[in-house]
Amino acid sequence: MNLRFVEAFYWVASLKSISRAAEKLYLTQSAMSSRIAKLEEELGVLLLDRSDKQFKLTGAGTRFLGHANRLLALQRDAKADMGAGIEKPVSIRIGAIESVLHSWLIPWLEQLRQEQPGLALDLTVETTPILMEQIQRGVLDLVFAVLPSSADGVRNHALMPMEMVFVGHPERHTQAVYQLDELAELELLTFQKGSQPNVTLLDLFRQQRLQPKKVHAISSISAMVQLVQGGFGVAVLPRAAVARLTGFATLKMLACDAPLKALPIHASYRSDPTTIIIDSVVQSALTFADGAGHAPKKSMSGKP
Repeated sequence: MNLRFVEAFYWVASLKSISRAAEKLYLTQSAMSSRIAKLEEELGVLLLDRSDKQFKLTGAGTRFLGHANRLLALQRDAKADMGAGIEKPVSIRIGAIESVLHSWLIPWLEQLRQEQPGLALDLTVETTPILMEQIQRGVLDLVFAVLPSSADGVRNHALMPMEMVFVGHPERHTQAVYQLDELAELELLTFQKGSQPNVTLLDLFRQQRLQPKKVHAISSISAMVQLVQGGFGVAVLPRAAVARLTGFATLKMLACDAPLKALPIHASYRSDPTTIIIDSVVQSALTFADGAGHAPKKSMSGKP
């Protein structure tokens, strides 16, 4: 049995689409369809129900999916046992929101390069809704976003939530502690409308029966930092990101009598029975992110 055909079927069944599976394996749709047809011919059964416009496995296809998973895992284990334990260089497609990118993603990727020197990286930085759509389609292998994925076959792990803080310019915002009503009189910068930081910021003011003067929706942390440096207003950012950015940006974390809600972070990924790389990369990320979440905090002035 040609295991390349088995692998093709596995990803078609997992992603519920011949086109998505073809994209995953860098094949044309016709090549993917051909592999499935040849596998069906060898097995003597139809694996895909082609009578319906929506994707559907036949009863035989559903049964064979379990066999496909075990066959591919057995191939992986046999290669390792026979001395091919060091896998060929592979590419992993990672997606992350801006908050993760500017907090711990870069130092983790630097560590990952030491752990997996043969790994090629394909990095996408996007909003949570786009990352959820891409992990569902199989365009990405691993994403770090605010929400867990609800797609079939995708595993989720909750990471350490990110503490959010108000950030201003040290020469313009000199108070030791700010009251929420004082911040309401300033121009505020947060993430795009509908995002968790944007919604929870507005909820915080609403709970205190306050109406902020103006809230600007900015999708880029770099843009927010430059605006704060220019005296545009006060931004709401992850503490960990601010701690990294203060090395080359003039920022001050502002203490406030009303704490901001932490930003939840989830890792979502698809296991691949043909390789141990995905699982090992995910475990590396979980360990690193947890350690970063427990790292000693800097004072609100930004000094150690």
